[in-house]
Amino acid sequence: MNTLSSFIKQHRLVSFIVLAYALSWWVPLLNVEGLPPVAAFGPFLAALIVLGLTEGRSGVKTLLGRMMRWQVGLQWYLIALGLPILLGGLASYLAVLLGAPAPSAEQLGGWPAIFFTFPIVLLVPGLGGAWEEPGWRGYAVHRLEARWSRLWAMLPLWLIIVVWHLPLFLTGEVEWADVFNMVGGVIVYNWLYHRSGQSVLLVMIIHAMNNAASGQFFSPMFTGVYSAQQAWMRVLVWGLVGLIVLVADWRWWTETGQDVAEEPKPVLKTG
Repeated sequence: MNTLSSFIKQHRLVSFIVLAYALSWWVPLLNVEGLPPVAAFGPFLAALIVLGLTEGRSGVKTLLGRMMRWQVGLQWYLIALGLPILLGGLASYLAVLLGAPAPSAEQLGGWPAIFFTFPIVLLVPGLGGAWEEPGWRGYAVHRLEARWSRLWAMLPLWLIIVVWHLPLFLTGEVEWADVFNMVGGVIVYNWLYHRSGQSVLLVMIIHAMNNAASGQFFSPMFTGVYSAQQAWMRVLVWGLVGLIVLVADWRWWTETGQDVAEEPKPVLKTG
């Protein structure tokens, strides 16, 4: 046990990645039909274990504190709740312009389901991706940004997240286009996390709303080749927003050193 603990302390990020995959990919071993191929709370558990062994109670308390950091400006809630709906609708509209059959009035009339699905995805671990975020943003981002700028730290984070989703790609539950969609997602989610004062809660909210809006409402309106077409439109709109966020705040993204490793206060004042 001492040897394992020593290894984790010396290789914290690697240990987190291995644990995040191991604690997420066990679901198919149960051989139960209907269960998702990954346990979405795996990265959260991995972060708790690594923090507990390397930083003790204070490290765990810091992560849990970020997960409960709700006193942020109203603008960040508007972005977290509204952006996924706006981009999901825009991607669907573009897909129709390119030839996909338009959703029926009955399908569009089901929009209130978004707001019933959202709290379930947010609050129930394992349903949707919200509970990935304490691992990705609450832990991995800080380890990566201690080495690189915020800009370059996103590349390994994107690769870690893409590999974590492999079971979902292989089973067809997620379109392969989402490999590239995650580029825009990583940019926007990292930006929201930092600019809201390191609120993991805000990133959990935007992830849950994206699952509810795109995953459960807009995307099921398209099937076959049109499903892939709508997925590529999601890549386009999220990529454009990510590009805007990068260009508008380029100097901040490229900061290095202590300014990145230590960011104890919100970048902007919160309400």
